[in-house]
Formats: sequence, C-alpha cells, structure tokens
Amino acid sequence: MIETRADTAPPPAAFDLSCETLIIGAGAGGLVAALAAHEAGQSVLVIEADAVPSGSTALSAGLIPAAGTRAQQATGIDDSAEFFATDIQSKANGENQQDLVDRLASHSGPLIDWLSDTYELPFSVISNFDYPGHSRRRMHGLPTRSGTELIDALRSTCEACGIDIICERRAHRLFYQNGRVHGVSVTRPDGGVETIGSKKLILACNGFGGNRELVSRFIPSIENGLWFGHDGNRGEALLWGQEIGADLGHLGSYQGHGNVAHPHAILITWAVITEGGVQVNCRGERFWNESQGYSEAARVVLAQPEGQAYSIFDSRIAAVARQFEDFKRAETAGAIKTSDTLEGLARQFDLPTDAFLKTMESIPENGTDAFNRKFGNEPLRPPYCGVRVTGALFHTQGGLKTDEHARVLNENGVPFPNLFACGGAACGVSGQSDSGYLSGNGLLSAVVLGKLAGQSE
Repeated sequence: MIETRADTAPPPAAFDLSCETLIIGAGAGGLVAALAAHEAGQSVLVIEADAVPSGSTALSAGLIPAAGTRAQQATGIDDSAEFFATDIQSKANGENQQDLVDRLASHSGPLIDWLSDTYELPFSVISNFDYPGHSRRRMHGLPTRSGTELIDALRSTCEACGIDIICERRAHRLFYQNGRVHGVSVTRPDGGVETIGSKKLILACNGFGGNRELVSRFIPSIENGLWFGHDGNRGEALLWGQEIGADLGHLGSYQGHGNVAHPHAILITWAVITEGGVQVNCRGERFWNESQGYSEAARVVLAQPEGQAYSIFDSRIAAVARQFEDFKRAETAGAIKTSDTLEGLARQFDLPTDAFLKTMESIPENGTDAFNRKFGNEPLRPPYCGVRVTGALFHTQGGLKTDEHARVLNENGVPFPNLFACGGAACGVSGQSDSGYLSGNGLLSAVVLGKLAGQSE
C-alpha cells in the first residue's frame, strides 16, 4: 500500500507561487472546472500528480449520462431532468439528498451541449442498448467510447485555452486558517516541496479507493476485490475534510464492477448482459438477477467460488460490444472465447457440461426466470461467446458534502467560502452502498460539480 500524506497547517508567511483558482486533479472534473473558471475570467492553475492527466476517467468508458440534450433530440429520445432524477433516486432507494440529485440531473443536459457547442467535443448518444436503471437512453460519449479519448480531448481543449496544467505535483498539505483555505503544499518528483497560494481551491482529486486502510474501514465488503481504479485516489480530500470539520456523507458508497476479464484485467461492457447475456459460476450455474446492475455485481461475483464467474453471450451481442475499445482489446488479448456450440464453450472454460447446458436451457424466451429477471424474445444463438470475469472496485462515491455552488459544507451545514469539491472528492448520488450506483454517476458528479465549482466566484 502506498503511504498517503495528507495534513493541514496554517499558511506560511509567503508562498512560492500564487494563483486565483487552484484545481487539484486533472481528471474530467478538474479539467471541466478549469474550462468553466477560465470562461468566468479567473486565472487558473491545475496540478496533477501523474506524469500526464489520466485518473479514473481514463480507466472508464468515458460515458456521461445527461438528460434533454440536443444529441438525444436528434435521435428521437424523449428525456428530461425529472425523468433522470427519478431514475437516480430509484436506483439508490431514495437514499440521496434530493436537492443534489435535482442539481446534477438539471445541469447534465446543458453541460453536454456546452462542451459540444463551445469546445466542439463530438458527443453522441449510445442508442443501441440500455444501461441498468436508466429509463431513457442518455449515455453520451466520444466516438471511441473511451475514457482516454475524453480525458485527452479535455486536456487538449484546456491547453488551447492557455490553461496551465502542471503535472507530477502531488498535494499533501492543505493550508487552512480561520475558516478559509489558503493553498496547498505539493511534492515534486525529486522530493522537493513547493507551496501554492490561491484565493479559491477546487478538490478534484477523486476518492479513497487507492487507500486500502480507508477501504477496509469504510467499505469492508469490497476490500478483497480487485482494485481497478486509479492508484492516485488515496483519499486526501477526505482526510483534509476530517481535519477541518467538513460534513461527510455516504462513505460506504462505491462503484464496483462484476465484469472485469480475468486475469487480463480488461473491463467488459455490461452490454453483454443487458442485451441478453447471463453469468454462471464454475459449477455452470447462474446465481443472481444480472439485470440489477454491474456495480452490485462485483460483490456478488466475488462471493462465488474462487471469486470468479463467466459471462455468456453470443456473436450478435459481441457486435454491439465492439463499439467499445476495451472489448476489442479483450478480443485481441484472447479473453473472449467463442464456439459454435454451448458444449464447446463449456470445454474452453472447463465448466461441467451437463450443468451448464441445463442452466442455458432454463433461460426463458420472452418471459421471467426464477431470479425475477425478464428476458426478451431474442435468445442466444451460435456462435456463442464467453469471458471469465471477476469483481472489482472502481471508485468510491462518498465524500465531502457540497452546496448548490459545489462549495464544501462544514458539519453545521455552513459552506467554506473558498473550498469546492467535485467527483469522487464530493459526496455523490449513489446512495449508501454499491447497489445505489446508476451507470455514469461518477462522471456525472465530476463534470457537473466541476463546472459549478469552476464558474463560482
């Protein structure tokens, strides 16, 4: 485990350098915040711990759920912020703060249109399959459906605007006094330390999934799962918040994923399930209602023998999945197996053939199964496909509570005047555990709160 340094101290007599708006983290949230702050006429500096911006965004499919966009309207999708807010709360069993849900849902559509119109990011809607919990098709992505493409596009856009992004600088100390934040201290690659003063600080440094001690403390149900997030997510925002008396929420909430190719460690889109695929364990048996969602799937898959499962689908579904670069990479790596018969697929995975065939024969056509999952009238047909998978932790969803301007709140509900948070650093809208995660919640919280934080004075 990498040691996490995060403490607070009064500000020094003088800073090595100063800026108006300082942003910690050059992921999607931080870069969107930088664009918004730049538009508002603020001088902006972004610091990033990595050699190049990547973060959790680069590890994802880079999809942002948004309601009422022009891209949706162009494809005939009838959606609204009200529909979206209802879906968010329904998935989380009403455990979210309603005003935060409404804030994210109502700003989501205008944000996508802003990035498309102002900065010419070519977002389009995934319109050929549904994501669990979404009543409308509202997942927006760039052409390759890759988080790397999204982060590279945002970085290039910031650079074109003249926004300074300094990499290989990890913030470890928050300068705080008399209710205000004054800046941070950062460590350079050579071990040297620099102090940066700022009038406004935006925490876009994600959550604490890379800090195993904090994971064990707050979300022990996933502590043994594969860590599939970014190792830089070490929880500095949470630790600083605890020291200065910030209000924290839903620290047991996280996004997992139960469809990571093993041992290849490549994310397999959940489309292989939503389009009619199933999961079986090493006994060749199904073990749950897969339509519930991929986040809770992590915990369920890890509970199977050897902490593994097999996602079974067909060539029709594979064609849908190939719009994602990760899936094509998994095919190239040999993670995806194919066979003209179910018996052949069972042999490739060393599954008990009789039990596997019985399981697959029990899947209803246009009906509901024993797990209460409803299937359509498109049964799996040869060639059949499969991939061995395990469960993983992607990122945490709890954090610092924020107000309507994305300012961090103290334990009395009063905002710190110049401290803001977005993405994994902030409390999101995924309820109190893993099952409340609605596809895209992480990036939704990052970019919407990032824009609100950036444009705020």
